[in-house]
Amino acid sequence: MKYLIYTIVFLAIVFIGISVRSLDHNNLLEGDSGNALIVIAASLCVIVLMSILLISRTIAKKNK
Repeated sequence: MKYLIYTIVFLAIVFIGISVRSLDHNNLLEGDSGNALIVIAASLCVIVLMSILLISRTIAKKNK
């Protein structure tokens, strides 16, 4: 399970990198730039959620 979580985090980082490349800094909220911002925000949420999951699994193992 731990490797699956790390894989998901890695893919989220890859998506952020791809999305940053497609940003148009003059029109951030129009066209593909708006979609890229949504993907960046969603990827950051995935990273935060996976971090919470890893921490909660670590705490659960310590309480056994």
